[in-house]
Amino acid sequence: MERCVSFHRFAALFPLALCLSAGFCGSVHAAAFVRAQPPYAEASPSPAVPSLTQSAPSAAQEPAKKGAYTLSHERYEKAVSYSRASYTMYFVSVGLNVLALAVFLRLGIAARFRDWAESVSDRRWVQALVFVPLLVLTVDVVALPLRIYGHILSLRYEMSVQSWGSWTLDWGKEQVLMAGFGLIFALILSALIPRSPRRWWLYLWFAALPVVMIIIFISPWFIDPLFNKFEPLQTSNPDLVAAIEILTRHAGVPIPPDRMFLMRASEKTNAVDAYVTGLGASKRVVIWDTTIQKATPDETLFIVGHELGHYVLGHIWKGFLFASALLLIGFYALFRALHWVLGRWGGEWRIYGPEDWAAFAVLLLLVEIGMFLVAPVANGFSRMQEHAADVYGLEVTHGIIPDSSEVAAQSFQVLGEVDLADPNPPEFITFWLYSHPPLADRLVFAHSYDPWSKGESPKYVK
Repeated sequence: MERCVSFHRFAALFPLALCLSAGFCGSVHAAAFVRAQPPYAEASPSPAVPSLTQSAPSAAQEPAKKGAYTLSHERYEKAVSYSRASYTMYFVSVGLNVLALAVFLRLGIAARFRDWAESVSDRRWVQALVFVPLLVLTVDVVALPLRIYGHILSLRYEMSVQSWGSWTLDWGKEQVLMAGFGLIFALILSALIPRSPRRWWLYLWFAALPVVMIIIFISPWFIDPLFNKFEPLQTSNPDLVAAIEILTRHAGVPIPPDRMFLMRASEKTNAVDAYVTGLGASKRVVIWDTTIQKATPDETLFIVGHELGHYVLGHIWKGFLFASALLLIGFYALFRALHWVLGRWGGEWRIYGPEDWAAFAVLLLLVEIGMFLVAPVANGFSRMQEHAADVYGLEVTHGIIPDSSEVAAQSFQVLGEVDLADPNPPEFITFWLYSHPPLADRLVFAHSYDPWSKGESPKYVK
C-alpha cells in the first residue's frame, strides 16, 4: 500500500538492506506498484480472468469516470479509520523501538548480554552468535504486542486473511532473517573497527554495497519464497502472458515469459499488488493473484505497464545508487553519533568503546532514529519513481488498450476500494510516509495526461 507502515524489521538491523532493498518502504521489492494504489491494465483480448467491468458498472466506476477518487460512505469511513490507525501504529512502533533500546542500555541489559557472550567463548565470532540473536530477539519480543495488534487490525478491516498459525510462522522466519542480517552487520563491524577506528564507516560502506547487491539478487530465489508461493505466470495465465508480450514488444523491451511470475497472495491478503524485483538473472515482474482476481484484464495489463516502467527505466539500479549515496552519508553520521553517545553515556551503560559488543545496541538505536529521519527523503525519491512509472504505464498502453486513460483511472479507483486507500491523506503524512503519490492524485493525473491530443511527444514511449 502507499502507506509505509510496516517496515521490515530486519532493515533496522541491517541498514544496508534497509535502504537499498526495502528502503523505499519496506520490502526487498523495488517499488511495488500498488501499496494503496489500483491495478494496472491491459487491452486487447486477454485472459479469461474475473472482470470488475464486464458486468454492470459498480458504484466505484462512476466516480472514477468523473475524474475523482470517490468511495461509498461506508467504505470512506473504513478507509479513513484504517489509514489513521496505520499511521499511528507506524509512529508508535518507531517510538517503542527507540524506547526499548534506550531502556536496555540504561538498565545495563545490553552490557549483561555482552558479559554472557564473553563468558561462553573468547572467540569473537562465537560471542557474536550469542549476543546478536539474543539482543535482536529481545527487542522484537518487546515490539511483538504491537505487531499482534497490527494483524488484528488488518483482520478487522478485512485486509488480511492470514491465519494466526501462518502469521506466527512468518514472524519466526523474520526473526531468523533479522538475526542473520544482524550477525553479518556485527561481524563486519567487529573486523573493521579495531583495524581502522577512524575510517571504519567508509570501509563499512565499501563492504555493504556488494552485500546488499547479493541480498537483492538472491531475494527472489531464497527470501521471497519463504513468505509466499510463486509460480510462472505462463502456467496459470497463458493468455495474460501473451497480452503482456504484445505490450513489451510495443515498448521495445520484450520480457521473456520466464521472467513473469504469479504470487499466491490470496492465501494471506485481500489486497492487490504487483512489483519488479531482483537484479540480473533474478530480475522479474511479479503479479499477485488477487490482482488478477479483482481487476479486469485491461486493468491488469495497465498494472503490468506500470511495472514495466520500473523495469525499463532502471529504477532498481537508480534506487541502488541513490541509496548508496544515502548510506555513505548515513554511515559517517553513524560514526560521529556513536562516538558522541559513548562519550556521554558509555560509562553509565558499561560500554567500553565502539568495538564492545554492547555498542551494537547503540548502533541499532541510532539506526532506528536515522531511518525515521531519512524516511521523507527515501519516500520522496520513491514517489518520483512511481510517478515516472505511472507516466510510462499510460504511454505504453496508449493505442493498445481502448480508452487507456479511463482504464488507468478506473484501476486506481478499484485499487482504492480494495486496499482502503486514504481518500485525503494529510500533507505531512504524504511527505513522511508515502512511497507513492496519493491515489487520488494519481487518478486525476491518469485522466489529464494526454500529450497525443496536444501534438506533444510522449516522455518515454515514442
